[in-house]
Amino acid sequence: MNTTEIFETALKAANLTKAPADSGIALAKDHITKAAFGIDIDTAEVMLAKQLGCQCVITHHPQGRQRVEMFEVMDNQIERMAKAGVPINKAEKALSKRKNIVERSMHVANYNKAVNAAELLDMGFMSIHSPADFLAEDYVQHFLDERFADKPQTKLQEVVDALLEISEYQKSFSQPKIRIGKPESYAGKIFVAMAGGTSGGAEVYKAYFEAGVGTMILMHAPEDVIDAITEQNIGNIIIAGHMPSDSLGINQIIVQLEKSGLEIIRMSGVIKP
Repeated sequence: MNTTEIFETALKAANLTKAPADSGIALAKDHITKAAFGIDIDTAEVMLAKQLGCQCVITHHPQGRQRVEMFEVMDNQIERMAKAGVPINKAEKALSKRKNIVERSMHVANYNKAVNAAELLDMGFMSIHSPADFLAEDYVQHFLDERFADKPQTKLQEVVDALLEISEYQKSFSQPKIRIGKPESYAGKIFVAMAGGTSGGAEVYKAYFEAGVGTMILMHAPEDVIDAITEQNIGNIIIAGHMPSDSLGINQIIVQLEKSGLEIIRMSGVIKP
């Protein structure tokens, strides 16, 4: 395979027709038989992949141009919020402050460090972020929708127990946790938000709850979000776990790559299902 074929396989797996801003090929490469796929790829991981005989490295959390432009994919959260019932104009305004913060933080990052290392070692390099996150988000939402379709009085502990039936969560050291609410609290409408670059911030989650969502399932949430939602007392948050959620999406892409005959080495935190 080559880098274009690998990347197009990931897009197809996520039902995407074009590359999101946080995903793309930084260094093209042909004749790839073995690749390494990790959650966070830096110079050390690039060198390890080379030593293991890989011709290409795939990072989940973006590097290169894709890291600088990651803030652009946050607009995807607007569509997701609208799907949950948030008025689209309100969704846009709720997201705008956090989007600007992310843009400034990425602008000062040493964005090309790992890419430079791969270039020196004559390796292919790409970032596959949003496609994997979309896959994880859709998988978990569909799983929970089916599990609790006929149970309107679902409790938070039941949601956690259901998540633990998914291999990546079951095998993780950071398993799903209730961060806002109690095990016996009613879940209400359950909504999964795992894609869109990074956390949208407290105003985004407040908008979800005001639109009728009862429980948010997230990969992670910063302290200011936990504090703000706790103080407002308007909804529940379950943190599914960052590394297992990333792994859930990544593994779905790996399955498709392996079907194409590519050997994949999981590294840098990817949990094998």
